[in-house]
Amino acid sequence: MVRDGIYYAIALLGLSGFAVYWGGWMWGVPAWLLTAFVLNFFRDPERPLPPGNGVVSPADGKVVDVRQFESPSGRRWKISIFLNVFDVHVNRSPVAGRITEQVYRRGKFLVASVPEASTENEQNAITIDASATAPRGHVVMKQIAGLVARRIVPYKKVGDTVARGERIGLIKFGSRVDLELPASYKLLIKVGDRVKAAASLIAEP
Repeated sequence: MVRDGIYYAIALLGLSGFAVYWGGWMWGVPAWLLTAFVLNFFRDPERPLPPGNGVVSPADGKVVDVRQFESPSGRRWKISIFLNVFDVHVNRSPVAGRITEQVYRRGKFLVASVPEASTENEQNAITIDASATAPRGHVVMKQIAGLVARRIVPYKKVGDTVARGERIGLIKFGSRVDLELPASYKLLIKVGDRVKAAASLIAEP
């Protein structure tokens, strides 16, 4: 359980107690339902890592876009994963390596499932140098806010070393995560697939 969820749940339980005291048990039902939702949203289960050094999913959710694009460093893959409010929202590092750049950019709060969200929404882009395990280059993971999500919480900073599948951040209440890889990587997923953070293998160098 993410610590934030415990705080929210305690606040909602306090609200429900107040509502029951003044209006009867029926007035506490909405707060009880919200408490159950919050506890489910902020769950943080342990995940078994697949063997090898392949790229694991950085998020739970549905793959909504897979495409190649040109970047200053060459042709790359972009994989977009949409997280609904019932998915686990703790993000994991897709590879082992060192964080070399982290850029937070203000933006819009479009529905996270649409392609425009990748470029227009508020986001936090984390660049990881994975050269120790994947000599073909760096990977970029973007935590992208959505229509409901209004807060991106990074757990790491530039210079930190991360393990494959390590918890790296959180997006609150519905969001999107984009992953950028060198085009030489072999993808193991397609649009429409559902993936789980750290547990689903999505590409191999």
